[in-house]
Amino acid sequence: MTIDNDDILNSILASLDRVKYISPEDIPNIDLYMDQVTTFIDSRLQSSARYPGEDKILTKTMINNYAKNDLLPPPMKKKYSREHVMLLVFIYYYKGILSINDIQTLLKPITERYFQNGQAYDMEAIYREAFGMEDKMLQSMKADIEEKFKVAQEAFQGAPQEDTDFLHMFAFICLLGFDVYLKKLMIEKMIDELAAETQGRKKAPKNEGGEA
Repeated sequence: MTIDNDDILNSILASLDRVKYISPEDIPNIDLYMDQVTTFIDSRLQSSARYPGEDKILTKTMINNYAKNDLLPPPMKKKYSREHVMLLVFIYYYKGILSINDIQTLLKPITERYFQNGQAYDMEAIYREAFGMEDKMLQSMKADIEEKFKVAQEAFQGAPQEDTDFLHMFAFICLLGFDVYLKKLMIEKMIDELAAETQGRKKAPKNEGGEA
């Protein structure tokens, strides 16, 4: 089996450069109907889909389910604001690795404190900060991927020659998969702690003249 692993690495690194988040400046300053929201997000995030042109980034059913599961505040007169769009972008990136309940636990404090709060530090400020950090991390992520590729190329030294290319790719996938697995565990651990803390605050008795 002949596989050009160098081409695979170059393709992966190039694909990272194509992953672009929707900047706040690109989001319309007017409220949008649901059809307009799905069309806008599909057009801006289609390049990150596995099968661009075929995969649907966002559908009406998805939006309705997000609202039903309390991930998304209800629209005003069937229209969605810029902050709704920002939340939908967060949900899009999270849904590939987290359950609906986990996303709800993570985003609920954000929507409660910053969604249309009328303050200077609002949902847009949160959105800018979060995606700004990710953009800064891109180069270090590339370096990490290249290091994993190098380790994978040194694996399976005693394997049959005709299987070496495939096994090197398999090793590379294993390393990337293990990385995702560990990070997913860490994220779930933090979300569980957040959920426990939130639940603890709800159960804490009110101080009515004495200590709680």
